[in-house]
Amino acid sequence: MREHIFAYVTMANTTLFDADDQRYRITPSQQMLCSCLGALTTSTLVTPLDVVKIRLQAQHRTVTPNRCFIYCNGLMDHCIVCVNGQSKALNSSISREQWYRRPGQFTGTLDAFVKIIKTEGVFSLWSGLSPTLVLALPATVVYFTAYEQLRCLMKDRQEVEKSLFYHKPVWLTSLLAGAIARTWAVTVVSPLELIRTKMQSQKLSYREIGVAVRDLVKNRGLQGLWQGLPPSLMRDVPFSALYWATYETYKKSFTSSEITMFQSFIGGALSGMLAAVVTLPFDVVKTLRQLEFGESLGSNESSRKASTTKQLFQRIYRQQGIGGLFVGLVPRIAKIAPACAIMISSYEYGKYYFTRRNKQMLEET
Repeated sequence: MREHIFAYVTMANTTLFDADDQRYRITPSQQMLCSCLGALTTSTLVTPLDVVKIRLQAQHRTVTPNRCFIYCNGLMDHCIVCVNGQSKALNSSISREQWYRRPGQFTGTLDAFVKIIKTEGVFSLWSGLSPTLVLALPATVVYFTAYEQLRCLMKDRQEVEKSLFYHKPVWLTSLLAGAIARTWAVTVVSPLELIRTKMQSQKLSYREIGVAVRDLVKNRGLQGLWQGLPPSLMRDVPFSALYWATYETYKKSFTSSEITMFQSFIGGALSGMLAAVVTLPFDVVKTLRQLEFGESLGSNESSRKASTTKQLFQRIYRQQGIGGLFVGLVPRIAKIAPACAIMISSYEYGKYYFTRRNKQMLEET
């Protein structure tokens, strides 16, 4: 393993090869393992930043029942509902889920890091992570595996047809694969996220959540399980399409078929920043939709008709003007850039490792 890390970072040009070669291309199961590696690495490194941000914000705000905040583990944004002034999350005890309300007089980010570690222990920097990973980890695996499969399928088709008519530039193939993969992943996860939010907001058992889901389907039909889908698709699909199109074009700019871990880190950060800026208005609307929905569940008002995406756009424009659709640009970039960089560089390392391993096994047979 150690020599693989060194080889990936230094990139010995004498052993370059095409990672997409069908003879030793990584398998779907290996793609899943690479996704898990990237997801766990990203959540481990990014979550402390969000925990500290929430703790800094909490000391300046009064916590009221049924209010929500957005918790990001680097993979997904999760709506956490405060019931009776306390934050509760799926499968967690009340004492553990009061983490964001713990007292602390912090003067800044670094001061918060130091004081949290000294008074609460280093593991407090990952408070609330476990419940969110239950959903975020499989969602990331589905997304990355679907993207890799679609991208390779499109590339293989072009090589077989060998026609200028069917030839698509790298950015277009990646854009299509990224959009389709994200659509699939978001559609699969949307009902699960709804159920997760309902469970943690009302502290329901698994039997009770089954009854609640049946009532929801009875009152609103099957489409009720996907009531938060449109704003998610409007943000995540364009983001994914732009991200992969930019990143794969960036990779193509290098003469070798492999890039270093540092190069993939930079490419992931730049691609994530560009996609974050372009899709910011949709992120603003998606966040408002999450908070509105979470608060309606926490106050037992889930029967109340939720605002549509169009209504949210109109409300923001009416109250704040066009600038309201672009609030929070710097915090969003500060969150997205490192998460994308860590995720893709970790994934590329896993992909490199398994491709080398497959090639070596093929040569030994």
